[in-house]
Amino acid sequence: MKRRHRINDMRAFGNVVKFVAANIGNQLSPSNISHSLKADNQSVHHATVEKYLDYLVESFLFYRVHRFDIKGKKQLATQEKYYLVDAGLLNILTGREKTTDRGHILENTVYLELLRRGYRIWTGTMRNGEVDFTVKNKNGDIEYYQVTWEISGLETEKREFRSLESIKDNYPKYLLTTESFLQNKNGIIHHNVFEWLLNTVK
Repeated sequence: MKRRHRINDMRAFGNVVKFVAANIGNQLSPSNISHSLKADNQSVHHATVEKYLDYLVESFLFYRVHRFDIKGKKQLATQEKYYLVDAGLLNILTGREKTTDRGHILENTVYLELLRRGYRIWTGTMRNGEVDFTVKNKNGDIEYYQVTWEISGLETEKREFRSLESIKDNYPKYLLTTESFLQNKNGIIHHNVFEWLLNTVK
């Protein structure tokens, strides 16, 4: 990649790679990456960050996922999310154990499975929140997915269901967690994520 794109400052490039890997599943932009790195005494201009992000996507190390305005039914051009082509690379790229951010790693895994199933994928944006994934399946039908490790706490349960409940259309809405005790609610279908990944859900 260094030779192909003539990257002169490998330290700056490495800092951007580590930052994006550490923030999979978060909304990012060249500007906020640049500002965050600057606050940590790592100066990389936002225009350079933008080029580096393009290189990472073109090299298939990361996937870029655009935002989708659910109410307006249109794609938005800023604050994309990035997912690793292989979540196993996280420890190598960031130098930390994957268990430190298991929720976003699970989200990354679900993204890769949706991609494998041939879906077109966006992150869903609403005025008062977001849904992890808005997808169009092979038939062109819309589906919504919210992913979280568990909803054992009442506040977490309210938050995760609320995101899907706020969508005022009749397309399928799914909540994926690691829990065995499942609770469908207000038309939202709650699946165990491992059964969903194995395509064994009932």
